Amino acid sequence: MSYVEINKRYTKLAEDICCLSCGGAINFTEPQRGEICVDLGSGRGTDVLRLAEKVGQDGFVYGIDVSEGMLKKSQSSAEKLEIKNVKFIKAELEELPIEERSVDMVISNCTINHAADKQKVWNEVARILKNGGRFVVSDIFSSETVPEEYKKDPQAVAECWGGAVTKDVYLSQLKRAGFKEIEIIEESQPYDKGKIKVSSFTIRGRISNSCCSK
Repeated sequence: MSYVEINKRYTKLAEDICCLSCGGAINFTEPQRGEICVDLGSGRGTDVLRLAEKVGQDGFVYGIDVSEGMLKKSQSSAEKLEIKNVKFIKAELEELPIEERSVDMVISNCTINHAADKQKVWNEVARILKNGGRFVVSDIFSSETVPEEYKKDPQAVAECWGGAVTKDVYLSQLKRAGFKEIEIIEESQPYDKGKIKVSSFTIRGRISNSCCSK
């Protein structure tokens, strides 16, 4: 599924009450006053607004999403709550419009699995993080390679597993991007999806070098 298709699908869900997340990454973030944070796949902006309160006026939070409907909803919520230290940006995860080495923390809930080039996404996360910066991400991995019949199935993609990779591939992408101290905070038991099994997990890590591997 392309970003254009994802935009159309999730724009329609912007006003829905359903949960679009596979995890609660924000519960493990421990944001500090003055930090700069980025939420990849910020959806309705709930986590962005929560982080903005935690980091205070000396900090700032960017919400990145491809859905115009979600971005509009997020901006409206920020204005209603008079939260100023946020910015919502329409962008693809593989090309983040954020300055190099400018971010303390990146979070994401069940979004990176949608990316066509996940290695490029992780390289971008490594690029924007300050030395010692961290990520906290909730996502889904598959027990085996996802069959082709599901990779472009709108339902499988919407359920956040059509684009999943195996756990080994996921961890190797993190290491290639230059992340250290990788820790799996929580992990579900495998559950059936189509002809395979998938698991959700929350993972964190830090960048500790001056450049990222490509």
